[in-house]
Amino acid sequence: MTGWTIEDMPPLTDRTVVVTGANSGLGLEGSKAFARRSATVVMACRSVERGESAAEEIREAVPNATLDVRECDLADLSNVASFADGLRDDYDAVDILCNNAGVMAIPRSETADGFETQFGVNHLGHFALTGHLLDLLGAADGESRIVTQSSGAHEMGEIDFDDLQRERSYGKWSAYGQSKLANLLFAYELQRRLGNHGWDNVLSVACHPGYADTDLQFRGPREMGSTLRTAAMGIANAVLAQSAEQGALPMLYAATASDVIGGEYVGPGGLFDMRGSPEFQQSNDASRDEETAERLWAVSTDLTGVEYDFERI
Repeated sequence: MTGWTIEDMPPLTDRTVVVTGANSGLGLEGSKAFARRSATVVMACRSVERGESAAEEIREAVPNATLDVRECDLADLSNVASFADGLRDDYDAVDILCNNAGVMAIPRSETADGFETQFGVNHLGHFALTGHLLDLLGAADGESRIVTQSSGAHEMGEIDFDDLQRERSYGKWSAYGQSKLANLLFAYELQRRLGNHGWDNVLSVACHPGYADTDLQFRGPREMGSTLRTAAMGIANAVLAQSAEQGALPMLYAATASDVIGGEYVGPGGLFDMRGSPEFQQSNDASRDEETAERLWAVSTDLTGVEYDFERI
């Protein structure tokens, strides 16, 4: 995969791709790339208005883009279920699901369902969404893929089952690390369960973008009302980060490259895994702990009320 770029993506004609957080950053760049390869791109966005604005930007670059902007608020499980129901009404199958949306290092808040926001959006929202769309993914003609976006920050994460919602002790970075570790535990456990139930046509793959220049870094400082931290983040992005287009490459590789198998972890292979062309990498030992993964799956099922139905075949 040395030097792999968007130009190496295969054609995606007659394929349906769902991207969460498609209105900005990695989601926007990923949606644009999928559209260039003739996929039908369902842009799952918390704000339809911002999603439509992003769709116009994509159409300027890709005039023949087939885009479908829909509301999907991962901080509201009823909204996630409604989004999935709407897709089921209008589509026979989903070929690629990119669990991309996320929040990072924000002051403590709660979702509509009372979950700590980073854990609720980054992990539980995507856990619920994937479960709701499992039948559409299984109905794809040929292989389908579920790509879950994690982060190098998973290495500082710990799943605190005694305080998952960080009600007793909250640190914005430790909460973010927990959510990103949860992303990996979910992605790998999903692959194990798919394999164990004979769903050989559906792959679960994880990725991370390295350090990419997106709006993700700015939400925390803005919510804290810190002009100084916002300015410092802007300088850091300008000096250290790769572009959002480059940061989207691991997700695009995980979603489309022919040599990807279930359970892989794809990230940029350059300096400190922060930038560069995508490559297969190893996440930390905690992310591969099967006992923790099984427990997290059970807890996530209880919290979301979403049961995965693997009995299709």
